[in-house]
Amino acid sequence: MIKKLIKFIKVMLIGILSFILIIAIVGAIFVNTSPQFGGKTTGEDLVRMENSPNYNGDGSFKNLELTLASTGLKLSTFPKFFTNGDNKVPQGNIPQINLPKSYFDSEPQQPRITWFGHSTLFVELEGMNVFIDPMLGDVPAPHPLLGNARFNKELPISINNLPEIDVVLISHDHYDHLDYGSIQQLKDKVKLFYVPLGVKAHLTEWGVSKDKIKEFDWWEKANLQGVEFVSTPARHFSGRGFSRNNTLWTSWVIKSKNNAIFFSGDSGYGKHFKEIGEKYGPFDFAMMECGQYNEQWAHIHMSPEQTIQASVDVKAKTMMPIHWGAFKLALHQWTDPIERASKKAQELHVKMATPIIGEAIVVDTNYPSSKWWLKN
Repeated sequence: MIKKLIKFIKVMLIGILSFILIIAIVGAIFVNTSPQFGGKTTGEDLVRMENSPNYNGDGSFKNLELTLASTGLKLSTFPKFFTNGDNKVPQGNIPQINLPKSYFDSEPQQPRITWFGHSTLFVELEGMNVFIDPMLGDVPAPHPLLGNARFNKELPISINNLPEIDVVLISHDHYDHLDYGSIQQLKDKVKLFYVPLGVKAHLTEWGVSKDKIKEFDWWEKANLQGVEFVSTPARHFSGRGFSRNNTLWTSWVIKSKNNAIFFSGDSGYGKHFKEIGEKYGPFDFAMMECGQYNEQWAHIHMSPEQTIQASVDVKAKTMMPIHWGAFKLALHQWTDPIERASKKAQELHVKMATPIIGEAIVVDTNYPSSKWWLKN
């Protein structure tokens, strides 16, 4: 009886190990053959990365202050990532304004910002079109089976109906900010890509001409038609496939003679916000990360209360919570980010815009403030 039990256990162990091995092999093949994972930096671009003050000797980038990707993993929460209960996703589509192709025909007098959900924003200013983190795909993952679908099945406007884009800004290479399929569809519409160090390799792997790509370290800037683009620090991490932190992450300042706009990218709360505010503030408008947070990764994403404080730190006249309203990437209720941010904004007397996806924000003219999420 004991011998049979031992034999059974051996067979089970062999089966389990074989299954794990097969999964590992399939995973390795997928990562090494699928274009979604991008490319690796080589040559002069690699030398430039290695000379960055923000680069470690071990081949990875670092934050300005101690930053842990995990601040206390709880195994008990793991199963919850695979469920949509507890209001983690909305019941049906959320409100959205569908835009006609003619939407972009008239040039706004003041900067106009249109939210596509999550951290994707189309900015029109000074006669220029700027698309920030254009993740327009259905799932923020390298394969549809590896992520949760977009809350709304349709975008506010199709990619085909978008106008020519002067600059695409990328904050970092995570799938919910840099999407292979979106870049494939957009690349012929885009004149220039401004990206943090290391991200160029992904784009060139996907067929974007290297002449259209400019890489930035923190505090580096470029002037385009009188508009200054500055790559500023963020407190986060990067990685596609099995790699981590071998490309930089960034926030962006967009500043002209008449306007100043800030985009936080993904970031935990940190001292960099005050430094950015002191160097480039005040900002007419700031798009600030607010969503996909949890105490288990408290250094790399802000709580809503920290988001509002960060907008004070950068000296934003008006702010908008982003990084919510499109995907489930954390365990909080889908409305939790905006509800908590609204409460803190009222407490600190911070002016906050809350547009519906597709609704225009015109700086100094129209700041939508309806509580549309309560109607879902």
